[in-house]
Amino acid sequence: MFRLQPIFFVVGVMVIIIGISMMVPAAVDLFYGNPDWKIFAQASMTTIGLGGMACLACRSDIGPRVTARQGYVLTVVSWIAVSLTGALPLWYSSLGISFCDAVFETVSGLTTTGSTILSGLDELPPGLLVWRSIMQWLGGIGIIVTALALLPMMRVGGMQLFQMESSDRSEKLSPRIRDMCLQIVLIYSSLTVICIVLYRVFGMSWFDAINYAMTTLSTGGYATSDLSFAKFDTSLSLHWVAIIFMFAGGLPFTAYAVLLRKRNIKALTDNQQIKIFCMIIAGFTLLLTIRLAQISDDSLFRSLTLAAFNLVSVITTTGFASGDYLLWGPAAIMLFFFATFIGGCSGSTSGGFKMFRLYVVFTGLRAHFMRLRSPSAVVVSRIDRHEITSDIYNAVTVYVFLLAVSYIAVTIALGMTGLDLITSMSAAATALANVGPGLGNIIGPAGNFQSLPDSAKWILDVAMILGRLEFETLLVLLMPSFWRD
Repeated sequence: MFRLQPIFFVVGVMVIIIGISMMVPAAVDLFYGNPDWKIFAQASMTTIGLGGMACLACRSDIGPRVTARQGYVLTVVSWIAVSLTGALPLWYSSLGISFCDAVFETVSGLTTTGSTILSGLDELPPGLLVWRSIMQWLGGIGIIVTALALLPMMRVGGMQLFQMESSDRSEKLSPRIRDMCLQIVLIYSSLTVICIVLYRVFGMSWFDAINYAMTTLSTGGYATSDLSFAKFDTSLSLHWVAIIFMFAGGLPFTAYAVLLRKRNIKALTDNQQIKIFCMIIAGFTLLLTIRLAQISDDSLFRSLTLAAFNLVSVITTTGFASGDYLLWGPAAIMLFFFATFIGGCSGSTSGGFKMFRLYVVFTGLRAHFMRLRSPSAVVVSRIDRHEITSDIYNAVTVYVFLLAVSYIAVTIALGMTGLDLITSMSAAATALANVGPGLGNIIGPAGNFQSLPDSAKWILDVAMILGRLEFETLLVLLMPSFWRD
């Protein structure tokens, strides 16, 4: 029998995590003397109360573990629940935005998409800026990963949840799910602290350093200024710090854990995903640098910095902008559009297609053409000394199909709300790939999503969660057979 008690219990835990996190911006506003601290305190108590009631109501009947079917429902429901509760401070705040806009900003933050409906960021209360950064930091590490680090203490298991929320299907780092999650949390937190220190050393204020570090490593892209990273246009050193940590966020965190455990740099250098990631970034950056050198009077190093920064920002789905790259010409625009879909490595904080799937697609094509030449040949493809089985090929094929169908469906749906073709296509791409800025005058690097109709924002909310959960987890709930015992 399909039981709802474990679902509501775990969702309650996640909502409590969101509620506790709201106390941080409340403390920040209180420190700066901003009256919005009362709003965060009120939203925090409301959220913790709702989560606590869900946990208490289902505590006595949660069972020994979460089943696979429950896991699918739980993953989707948890993202909806934390998005709605996380929107409360924005909705209650002095911004005067609608609930639709508050949810859009929250979903964009938690999915680390980085699209925003807000303007005048330089004048916003500090607590709101910190809350946006915290949402992206929590979304980058995965709220479910954070919860799973705590759930074993409450008699709830669930390796399935980690696999459904994350794209990483690699072997466990530890035989215990809690140990694995704690390793990821520790690595993620340590890299964040290092990024904060380096940002501060190279010229940011502590406030900016903390905010930008959280949104850099989570590959989210929320900023404390309408200028995004162009606020630090004169400091190329800060750009390179951002490049390094956006790149770090795009690498598989399992590789970091192996590196620490074995203390061997080959955990990174021998990883096939990372090799492909580096080659693509190097090639695209070279092309963009040549283009910038042709159309601007900047030095070669500045052109290289701007090209690398914007390319890494897009390909890791971070969404920082150091200028309007739409002015770089049609060739650069097309390159950025394709980079939007590529994404980082599987098991990273970035979205997109992922390097693992890209490698599987090309090895599959290679094996197919080799069989055309020699029908009796036995072709075995491998990645990191592991055989790529037919199950993996099937999973990637399904993902590609769902991505294509979802992209077409979201583009058409956005077009029906009255948006033009370029805006619809780029908004669908950035939402499904969790990138942030799109193309065109409305949602490009120099614009935002405020002017879109509410219907388009709700569509993009669904698309962002769909992309974050990588399609299958959400779409499987639409199958009637899923709900039959």
